[in-house]
This record gives sequence, C-alpha cells and structure tokens, in this order.
Amino acid sequence: MEPQASGVKTWQWVVTIIVIIAIIVIGILVSGSKKSETPVVTEPVVTTEPTTVAALNRIVMVDQYPGNIVYLSSVQVEKSAWVVIHANNAGQPGEIIGSVHFAAGLTAGTKITLTKPTVDGGTYYAVIYTSDGAAKFNAKTDLPLKDAKGNVIMKIFHASAAAEVNLKG
Repeated sequence: MEPQASGVKTWQWVVTIIVIIAIIVIGILVSGSKKSETPVVTEPVVTTEPTTVAALNRIVMVDQYPGNIVYLSSVQVEKSAWVVIHANNAGQPGEIIGSVHFAAGLTAGTKITLTKPTVDGGTYYAVIYTSDGAAKFNAKTDLPLKDAKGNVIMKIFHASAAAEVNLKG
C-alpha cells in the first residue's frame, strides 16, 4: 500500500480560484439582468444607448502582482476585439506591453503575457481595441474601441506586491 499524498497542488488552487471568479462573474451578470426593468426579448434589439454599448464591451480585473503576466477575470466584447495592455505615460496609455485577441462574447479567466514586466506601484491600462481580422495586433489598423459618449473603453489597474498572491505574474 502506497502512502497517500496530502495537500492540494498549486495548479489545483489556481483552477479553483478561476472557477470561483467565473461563478461570481456569472452570478453578477445574472443578478444584474434580473434587476433590470427592461423586458426579456427573444430577438436582438439594436439601440444606441450608452449603457448598452458599455455592457457589451468591458474588462473585469483587479490590481495585479508585479511581473510579466496580467490576469483578466473576464472580457466581454460585442465583436471580435483585442485587449491591449499599456504602460503609463503621464496619466495616459503609453507603450504597448501586451495584447490578446478575443472572440465575440464573454470570456473568463484569461492571462496576457507581457513584453515588459509590470513594476510595483506602477499604473497600467487594459484597453479594448477593434480587430481588423489579422492574426496579430496592429496599432495602426486596430483602433481603441469607444463607448457612445466617445470615451475609450479601458480599465486602469495598478501593480502591487500587496495584490492577491495567486495572481503573481
């Protein structure tokens, strides 16, 4: 009889955390739709209201542990798009340090490997860009996606050694 190993491997914890985050995101999406006073519609409805545009294109993430990987809790895009990570340039998105392509819909638990690591105390930007259909991100043809008010759709985050240890990059 062989002795049984006790304890849980690191990858099992990571998978468990990702599943928990996905369940929370789905719960928020479901509970948010129940609070809406909009009637349930079985056919697609085209509208230009800013809340609809923002709801179809968004990034959910938390501050990140410094390193060469950024973890996204979820990304929701109406059409195929890129999420691009920018370094800070005087309070605005600057140098591009990473990108990942997303198909239309909701994607949970994704990581982006960076060309330059984030540093403790740094501010960074995750920006949604349109996709020109090419397999590689092109800053000249893939443009920042804007909401109905003309604002670029992005999430500002910070690199912090105090961030969740399970999110080390």
